[in-house]
Order: sequence, then C-alpha cells, then structure tokens
Amino acid sequence: MSVELNHTIIHARDNRESAEFFADLLGLEITAEWGPFIAVDLSNGVTLDFAAIPEDRITPQHYAFLISEEEFDAAYARIREGGIEHYADPRRTQPGAINHNDGGRGVYFMDPAGHAMELITVPYGGRPA
Repeated sequence: MSVELNHTIIHARDNRESAEFFADLLGLEITAEWGPFIAVDLSNGVTLDFAAIPEDRITPQHYAFLISEEEFDAAYARIREGGIEHYADPRRTQPGAINHNDGGRGVYFMDPAGHAMELITVPYGGRPA
C-alpha cells in the first residue's frame, strides 16, 4: 500500500464557522460530525477535520490547495463578493490581487481562525511535462 494522507485536524475557535467558511468558499460540503470534529472531504479522499480549541492554543498554519481554473474562478468570485481580504503574495504586500506564478493563478487569504490559506491552479514548479 502506498502512503497517503487520510485526514488532518485544523484547530479553530469555532469548528462550525471554520468548516462552513472553507466548504462554502470551495463549493464543498460538510460530510461528517463526530466528537469535537466537523469534517470536509476533499476530492482526493483527504478530510479536513475542524476542531474547536481555545483561541490562545491555536498555532496559525498554512494550507495550500491545488484547484482547477474553474474552481479558482468560482472561489475567487466568492472571495471578492464576501469582501474577504486577499493577497497575491504570502507576505500580504499585494492586497486585492492574485498572482500568476508558475503559469497559473494563486491567491492568499486568512480563515476565521487565523490560518493562512492559499489557492493555486498550478503546482509550484509548473505543470508536469
């Protein structure tokens, strides 16, 4: 059996708020709830399990998602319509813009718990040959 990521836990102040923010932005659905977790399934079988913990225990992380051009168009429209602050770069020096790195498009923004989220249409290093 090959090694695959099955799930990861994302800490949140409010697990429902964070799960719904993410699912709504990318047109996904909340698929399960158990114990302290609210899960959102990704298309490759990985689940993001949002768990509420005290805000002072949240360590901001970076999560990058490879999506199609069409998914990017839809997500970016939701970002703009929702008035979500976004940037073309991870240092947040280019507000209100996207990047065209590696021949694709990308955008950075924060989720409700303060995690840095990134959407890209081409993996780093460009499209595979």
